[in-house]
Amino acid sequence: MKNPLLLIALLILVALGHAAAQSTEKSFYDTDKIQEVRLQFPFDNWIYLLDSLRFNGNGFLQGSVKINGKTYDNVGLRYEADQPFTPGQKRNSLIIQLNLQDEEQNLEGHTSLHFSNALRDPSMVREVLGFEIARAYMPAPRANYANVYINGELQGLFANIETIDPVFLEHYFGSSDGAFFKARSQSQYDNFPEGCKQRLYGALEYEADAECYLYNFNQLSKTGWDELIELTRILNQEPEKIESVLNVDRALWMLAFNNVLVNLSSYSGQHSENYYLYRDAMGVFQPIIWDLNLCFGSFKNTGQGSDLRLKQLQELDPMSQLSNPSKPLISQLLKNETYKKMYLGHMRSIVTNFIKNRKYEDRAKELQQLIQRDFVNDPNKFYRYEDFNISMYSTIGKRSSIPGLVELMETRADFLEKSTDLAVVPPLISETRALGREQFSSQDVNMFAIVAKVEKFPKRVRLMYRFSEDSHFMEAPMYDDGTHGDAVADDGQYMGTIMPESADAQLEYFIMAENASIMAFDPPSYMWNRHKISLAELNK
Repeated sequence: MKNPLLLIALLILVALGHAAAQSTEKSFYDTDKIQEVRLQFPFDNWIYLLDSLRFNGNGFLQGSVKINGKTYDNVGLRYEADQPFTPGQKRNSLIIQLNLQDEEQNLEGHTSLHFSNALRDPSMVREVLGFEIARAYMPAPRANYANVYINGELQGLFANIETIDPVFLEHYFGSSDGAFFKARSQSQYDNFPEGCKQRLYGALEYEADAECYLYNFNQLSKTGWDELIELTRILNQEPEKIESVLNVDRALWMLAFNNVLVNLSSYSGQHSENYYLYRDAMGVFQPIIWDLNLCFGSFKNTGQGSDLRLKQLQELDPMSQLSNPSKPLISQLLKNETYKKMYLGHMRSIVTNFIKNRKYEDRAKELQQLIQRDFVNDPNKFYRYEDFNISMYSTIGKRSSIPGLVELMETRADFLEKSTDLAVVPPLISETRALGREQFSSQDVNMFAIVAKVEKFPKRVRLMYRFSEDSHFMEAPMYDDGTHGDAVADDGQYMGTIMPESADAQLEYFIMAENASIMAFDPPSYMWNRHKISLAELNK
């Protein structure tokens, strides 16, 4: 597509219509209480058996589980294959497979449950808080806490992370039968075939030999390798066509999140890992963020030199990896000036909405208060209670040096606000409305005329619209030149007009405005909520 702004036609798809509403029913992933999970096995040497299964594959240890009082029989348990593992330890990350024998057995539709041991997180809030922030901007798992018991013995307090599975995919994208991949973890590497690039993980570099992709991604669907290879080819060789195969805006949100929260155990860090790719019904790959246990600077390597020190983490360049050809999702996308403006606008949104106002700190305190007693009672916790208490504000450990959340983010917020890339004030969009029938007029409105006040030196203003949830967003220019129905030129009042498809048409729309450096949107939460109006309403 020659016009980069047409990316919205692909980047915000019908899938978003499936994710706008949040259930008010109590869920296994609600954060207002700690879940209780009690596993039972008919033998005592379960640690040895789980260790053996981990060393010899991904088989399951069979038993039963009682979750918040409800029993599920014939379930399977294993250690999480993608996570670090210590033999003989009672606190390795866990997977419970509910449908091991009964295909219909599930919990709220989910057939597998994931419990993270929160390794390298003395605060115990990184993963739950990180996913909560991410969900404000993109599809991301729900997360809370669970006490896990095995054969009546408390194993510890775990982070309970929603599995990215068909239920998750259906909720956000309206389908679950598309090509589905997970970037391979750095812990899964084997010897590569001759001719393959080494240690790419999920970097999305293009490889001529299809076999090379087997070492970089885990296939979770029956088909899709050809589509994944084509994604990497277009990204690296024809980036001007990237909107046809990738939800660019979703990718930019993920990259902005990774940078602001110094989430380097991700695509943006050393190993290009911890994300999924799902190809939706429209043929576009959707990136999905995963595994935030090491965000907020707990993992400190970008792949370019040794681990970063605290000051370097606080001052991580907003354009980190821009010149790295081994990170084409960053280096190729951000070459495009429109994409770059969107990315910077997304970074600014996260900083404004969660970091600068210290909302993240308030929420982290709430989470710590919720789990404080259970953390103390955890017999296998990795950190002392003293570490848990001070981990919000002070670095824990000398060798691993895990920064305090506020210690990291307070300085980082100031740095980002003053950086050249983010210091520019974005356009300000206000007073958005659709013009209705004039008072006392007998003539019905037969088109949609959308007006908005746009300030702070807008360079270009676009109206993004569609008439139904199962169609792409289209774009129309908005003018302030006095010749397109906006009455007075250069008064900051922009207008865009849309001809309806039918007399009963309902328009769903949002506005994007850019100045010389950055982009803004209205509504700001356009990813999930947009303006709606019908001709019938305008003619009342």
